[in-house]
Amino acid sequence: MSSPVLSVERLSRAFTSGRQRVSVLSGLTLSVFPGESLAVVGRSGSGKSTLLNLLCGLQVPDEGRITVMGESFDGIDNNDIDARWAELRRRSIGVVFQEANLMPALSLVDNVRLRANLAGRGAGGERGWLERLGVGAEADRYPDQVSGGQAQRAALAMVFAMSPALILADEPTGSLDRQTADEVADCLFAMQRDTGCALVLATHDTGLASRCDHLLDLSASTARGTG
Repeated sequence: MSSPVLSVERLSRAFTSGRQRVSVLSGLTLSVFPGESLAVVGRSGSGKSTLLNLLCGLQVPDEGRITVMGESFDGIDNNDIDARWAELRRRSIGVVFQEANLMPALSLVDNVRLRANLAGRGAGGERGWLERLGVGAEADRYPDQVSGGQAQRAALAMVFAMSPALILADEPTGSLDRQTADEVADCLFAMQRDTGCALVLATHDTGLASRCDHLLDLSASTARGTG
């Protein structure tokens, strides 16, 4: 059996609100293997975005261990941890946000090319990724010249062009209308299936969550398979 792309052991995170310490995540344990998808659901404030921020190193857990591609951070000097996380985000972890994270001064194809180059993947396939995601005709346009759905497809092209082992998607269709959201979701799951990467998807959308292999409900602090 293959090793997990992502594993989390006894992960906990709390924040201070006024004079109180509020626990957001407590003792969370999970694993995601290559080709698997995990939906993270729960009411607002249950910790969905916090979990994704922890999984890509943008926040630090109070307790627990996160292992990505077999790499954990036990015994590493604190001065080196940020650099190690930055390298993982550059080469192995693709992050998709609710709003397309495109550089406005670059065309869609140049956004994709830049992301691929930063990941060390070289150049040449940028237009192909945009074509596969249905926005090849808009490749030379700038982010403010395309629709929100087209921009989000370009953001997905940026992520897949880096050939990530893990994609973390935080409400990737939350700002789109229903039809466009469904089309973007179709692209995301089709590409994830074709490339065999792992996917962790935080969403309020129950229909979108039901398309994942497994479900983690942070409101109930339980995880279950969906088939």
